[in-house]
Amino acid sequence: MALLVKNRGALLILMLNLFLVFTGIGLVIPIMPKFMESLGITGGIIGLLVAAFSLTQLLFSPLAGRLSDSFGRKRMIVIGMLVFALSEWLFGLASSSWLLFISRLLGGISAAMIMPAVMAYAADVTTTEERATGMGYITAAITTGFIIGPGIGGYIAEFGIRVPFYSAAVAGVIAGCITLVILQESLPAKEDEAESSSPEKQQGSLLMQLRFAYREPYFLSLIIVFVMTFGLANFETVFGLFVDHKFGFEPKDIAFIITFGSIAGAVVQLTAFSWILNRFGEDRVISVCLLFAGVFILLTLFVHTFWMIFAVTFIIFLAIDILRPAISTQLSMVARDQQGYVAGLNSAFTSLGNIIGPIVAGYLFDLDIDYPYTIACIILIVCFVLTLREKKSRLQKGTS
Repeated sequence: MALLVKNRGALLILMLNLFLVFTGIGLVIPIMPKFMESLGITGGIIGLLVAAFSLTQLLFSPLAGRLSDSFGRKRMIVIGMLVFALSEWLFGLASSSWLLFISRLLGGISAAMIMPAVMAYAADVTTTEERATGMGYITAAITTGFIIGPGIGGYIAEFGIRVPFYSAAVAGVIAGCITLVILQESLPAKEDEAESSSPEKQQGSLLMQLRFAYREPYFLSLIIVFVMTFGLANFETVFGLFVDHKFGFEPKDIAFIITFGSIAGAVVQLTAFSWILNRFGEDRVISVCLLFAGVFILLTLFVHTFWMIFAVTFIIFLAIDILRPAISTQLSMVARDQQGYVAGLNSAFTSLGNIIGPIVAGYLFDLDIDYPYTIACIILIVCFVLTLREKKSRLQKGTS
């Protein structure tokens, strides 16, 4: 642990950066419905805005990862923070759709610049044995930012509907300045050079990987990832709009539900997730979480009081927070010696779901406020059936 202790200051700076950025992202979640209403934006446009962020993040991530190797981790992080600040400031200033789209496209680029560079930096300053601990610190900063952000945003919005966006921009600038002044550039580890020529790095471009993914034995798992993400995106994209339009929730109400659900999910991930997976296995946990998420999303259409809505959405958020790491764990188990390659495919199929899902959800919302949740329920139940089919297929192969 000596190296980790030695580089703890650098990891703390990285954590502070991600904490501020993801707090900034979380700030705007509860006030989005009121903000969009003030601009006269439809659900379809909101879906496209969410998809625009995911699209540029997906397309720019490979280039950003290579740039962090050649251009430097620190420079990429600082530039990414400033691009993030600019995107949030533009969103706060926006009075037309085209400026909102420019803001979201820049936001996706900033995320693509920051995340690979931060992960690479953490890998540079930790040994193989310390890697999991270092990455755990990074993940904790992201989760904490997401948890705190919506709660803060709901109260900041009391000073003005655009104030949370400007606050997020200021947080980005502060994080960028701290990084520029304090953080030292990391030296790429020698093993990274070897990895660059490894088979995992030679699997081809992203499009080629997606094109030939059907040949892989875990292709059904990747389809489940896409379908699951698509269904969850239908729920998450319009959640704020749904409770705002149907129940008249204020930003503070939305912030309370999201914050409490996020805290519960983080507690379960930190304390009980490993026990749950070891006790019941990935297959059963994934199937049960998909079933619960689908059923309780459907129940959302039939509840009316605040506390009933809170209880139902609490179960949904909890199921989602267990489901996502469970499916990633399952894929890592079947990846064997293709960990990097499969992780990339997992990320790509997740991004595709996050691009297509919000677009569909937004336009369905414009047709009928209940349609996105109805479709999300159907898709998650279909995904539940697919997991049962995949488990049966693996059992048959194991006995043959």
